[in-house]
Amino acid sequence: MLDVTAKREQNSWNVPRLVIGAPQGRSGKTTITLGLLRALKQKGFTVQPFKKGPDYIDPSWHTAAAARTCRNLDAYFMDEEQIRWSLVQGSQGSRLSVIEGAMGLFDGLDLAGSSSTAEIAKITRTPVLLVIDATRMTRSVAAMVMGYQNFDPEVRITGVVLNKVAGARQEKLMREAIEHFCGLPVVGVLPKDGMLVIPDRHLGLVTNAEMAETERILERLAQSICENIDLNKVLKLANEAPCLETLPKQETAVANKPVEIANRPRIGIFRDRVFSFYYPENIEALEKKGAQIVFIDSLSDSRLPENIDALYIGGGFPEVFAKELEKNESLRRGVLEAAESYMPIYAECGGLMYLGRSIKVGYESYQMVGALPFDTVLENKPQGHGYTLMLPNVNNLWFASERAVRGHEFHNSRIVNLNHEAITFGFRVERGCGIDGQNDGIVYKRVFAAYNHVHVCACLSWADSFVNLARENASIVAGTMVQAAGA
Repeated sequence: MLDVTAKREQNSWNVPRLVIGAPQGRSGKTTITLGLLRALKQKGFTVQPFKKGPDYIDPSWHTAAAARTCRNLDAYFMDEEQIRWSLVQGSQGSRLSVIEGAMGLFDGLDLAGSSSTAEIAKITRTPVLLVIDATRMTRSVAAMVMGYQNFDPEVRITGVVLNKVAGARQEKLMREAIEHFCGLPVVGVLPKDGMLVIPDRHLGLVTNAEMAETERILERLAQSICENIDLNKVLKLANEAPCLETLPKQETAVANKPVEIANRPRIGIFRDRVFSFYYPENIEALEKKGAQIVFIDSLSDSRLPENIDALYIGGGFPEVFAKELEKNESLRRGVLEAAESYMPIYAECGGLMYLGRSIKVGYESYQMVGALPFDTVLENKPQGHGYTLMLPNVNNLWFASERAVRGHEFHNSRIVNLNHEAITFGFRVERGCGIDGQNDGIVYKRVFAAYNHVHVCACLSWADSFVNLARENASIVAGTMVQAAGA
């Protein structure tokens, strides 16, 4: 097995790495990436996974496969320096890095391909391993690959994996065509295999935390990779990636050092099978700003932990677990009491739904926290999907210093029966759907709940605001206790 090691010379980093790209979505990028991560881990390699774009579900599988926290690289949220810095920092201690792309290699927001997988490959100077769905194709594959080779000379295709190959004849024709006309190695050929599938649901793959057979699936994928892909060739291609130059950017959240604070506020974060959509950088930024993190399980914890100064309820699938959430009445009551007592609560998408009165799934309706005056209905198709641009209103304590907030949304639910007189909105929608196409971010007391998801790299003040609000709440509670003791 070829040995590869990341090395540093001054501000130049040698990070062996590959982008896993494809001509279009559902070509097999995720299954091949997961199989590679687990297969290389089995061979003794420490592999760092990355995912291009705003995604929580694929990274959760990457994390399970590699036993290292997957990180997102996104040119809509991050500038080029942040992307390179995140890659270098995330790769520390690993032997190589694997970046899974999204959609087609050159698919982006505009004609220039902004925020595409190809843009990430160029910014990070990472060679691309192209995954081709071989269904009903032979020699024509060479024309396809050649087009991807020549479309943008700055994007370097270094190898090909053929997926869903029907048999030996098809494999021979495709392999010979690619190697002859394109001059690229075919490093692997995977046969059609119904076992190499991860279950889907309305927002994508089922999260790995919900799958009892996660390990079995990952082991099966790794076995298929070992049998059908030449890992030595893959490692050789990764080791050919050029050195990456990067300088620390002090205002970049991922580069900041932890803040030493004597009285650290305690932020409770709902993280479990229901609420699992969190960027690791967001939680790390809260810690670096001085917060103590306490995790809460919305299904098994009957009450909020003691001495919590703020709550963070991320996205996920409350509609899937609505019955179980309804049964945990004591925890819901505790969250309601916290909201009514002006505790800072930040919620995104699934967290927004949880804070409402109810969630309707099909013909069934389930009671939720009831802190916010609306109900949620699950629809059969997305009600909001893609990148967003939000303009904070003057009443927005969480984003007061921001002129605009870049984020993303992906939800099949919609809000109904909203009592506008009881709330205000924190965002005006410049791009996206939000709650009603014009507004997002319900503000009630010190609750902020939106369909919009943020990444701290796109909004550096978010962590400061969050921790400051938590610290203020801790001081208020402490003062109230002192007054009560004096009385």
